[in-house]
Amino acid sequence: MKLDPILVEIIVCPSCRSPLRQDDDAGELACTGCALSYPVRDDIPVLLVDEARRRNGA
Repeated sequence: MKLDPILVEIIVCPSCRSPLRQDDDAGELACTGCALSYPVRDDIPVLLVDEARRRNGA
């Protein structure tokens, strides 16, 4: 996953507005607040709540 670090700093979770962290192993952006993970396809974050998945343990 090749995302611009500046982009990762400024985008937030569309559901709760918490910061997102890059999860390279899963190829996702993980919310630090509501435990949703957003897929990254072809190095483009898909920030749609309908496309997100709930992470385990949340």
